[in-house]
Amino acid sequence: MSDDKITGEETVERAGHDETVETVTVAEGEGGEATETVAPKRKTDWSRVLAYGVLPALALLLVIGAGVLKILDSGVRQSDAAREEAVQAAKDSAVAMLTYKPDTVEEQLTAARERLTGDFRQRYTDLTNNVVIPGAKEKQISAVASVPGAAPVSADPAHAVVMLFISQTVTVGTGVPSDTASSVRVTLDKIDGRWLISQFEPL
Repeated sequence: MSDDKITGEETVERAGHDETVETVTVAEGEGGEATETVAPKRKTDWSRVLAYGVLPALALLLVIGAGVLKILDSGVRQSDAAREEAVQAAKDSAVAMLTYKPDTVEEQLTAARERLTGDFRQRYTDLTNNVVIPGAKEKQISAVASVPGAAPVSADPAHAVVMLFISQTVTVGTGVPSDTASSVRVTLDKIDGRWLISQFEPL
């Protein structure tokens, strides 16, 4: 007995999908009956792959990307706000530290200490109590400070460094006022919601 196998392919439509099927015809002997076996071969359904695989993954990536961008934007906004607040605090504090009149010098410089922190606050207190306040009262010294220029060096929500350009006019008694200008590197720390000067370094 000899077996002859004839193989072919055809496309049929099943359940709304095109499928390629392999048709196998087997003849048994002479005059024997032929049997036909159909073995389906599925085509890849790309619409299902797109709907259930690619699109959800893409949506997830977009959500993650949006979250990362939001966090980065929030960090930038916080840094910008810290920079502006620290610069303004440095300017206001420098003016308060360096401005006084002989009649009110003690009150003014005592109030200025509240803008300072750490070791620098103690050094400033010692200097004003021992030198500036007694000298201002005795010799009728007045001083007026201004900050014509300021630039942030670095800033984050808790710590900042600012460069200040300070002008101070000092008058002794009825003498002629004298002007001085200086550059100062100011370091600030945010404590209990307030920017306080922790270092004040003339350059």
